[in-house]
Amino acid sequence: MIGFDNDSTTGHDIFIIAEIGINHNGDLKLAKELMKMAKDSGCDAVKFQKRTIDIVYTKEFLKESRESPWGTTQREQKEGLEFNESEYREIDSYAKEIDIIWFASAWDIPSHDFLKQFNVPYNKIASAMATNLEFVEHVAKEGKPTFVSTGMTTLEEIEDVVNIFKKNSCPITLMHTNSEYPSPEENLNLNCIVTLKEKFDLPIGYSGHEPSVSPSLVAACLGATAIERHITKDRSSYGSDQAASLEGSGLKNLVDMVKKLPVVLGNGVKLITDQEKIIAKKLRYWL
Repeated sequence: MIGFDNDSTTGHDIFIIAEIGINHNGDLKLAKELMKMAKDSGCDAVKFQKRTIDIVYTKEFLKESRESPWGTTQREQKEGLEFNESEYREIDSYAKEIDIIWFASAWDIPSHDFLKQFNVPYNKIASAMATNLEFVEHVAKEGKPTFVSTGMTTLEEIEDVVNIFKKNSCPITLMHTNSEYPSPEENLNLNCIVTLKEKFDLPIGYSGHEPSVSPSLVAACLGATAIERHITKDRSSYGSDQAASLEGSGLKNLVDMVKKLPVVLGNGVKLITDQEKIIAKKLRYWL
């Protein structure tokens, strides 16, 4: 299955996920525009986020003040960013219409169960949820191929997650990431892709939160089997994830470069091309 059994050491079949997340700002029209942008850029999938507000956040937090386009409290802001069932049905229908995969990262068990009705091909566990082992177990029991982000987690905590997935015979791709938004490039530590691969012998991807393109290309060259990047129509838009996202031109640039890797990396066999042989006869006068 794409992203779980491919060999990206030569750049083949790197699964590219456009993370819409909550950058749609509760606007279904904008969500569809972002989905189309991802499709037109050559991405393999788009991803959303799903939360049950009263589970993920405390009552005290939701009462706190927060100015936003939806009101003056944290509750109004958080609820303004959530799509309901009918809106997700439109997302599901539109994904089929433009022929792109969609899935979502659930932040609680009811949200995970809610997503099952759409029969999406993948699950995603966000870094924030990776140490909630009750939730991890619930996801793994479904047996569906799952991407697991590893920001803010130790190797020991990641091992706990991996053991749960192995116990449930559930395919898993670990996603190296730094959970700062946006992430300073000096904190990306992309060599952890190699570290995770050597320690766990699993497919390793990269979820980037930096505003630039090049680190994701480096991650692909280091063997990442999947690349996930937040996307936006405008990085100056309202929202905590917007500044860590790629706009359309950056996304297209990234996808084009990643898909070029198989061509430029080749197979590693040293040979002389037919054209080089002709050139050699011209330049090597002593032959």
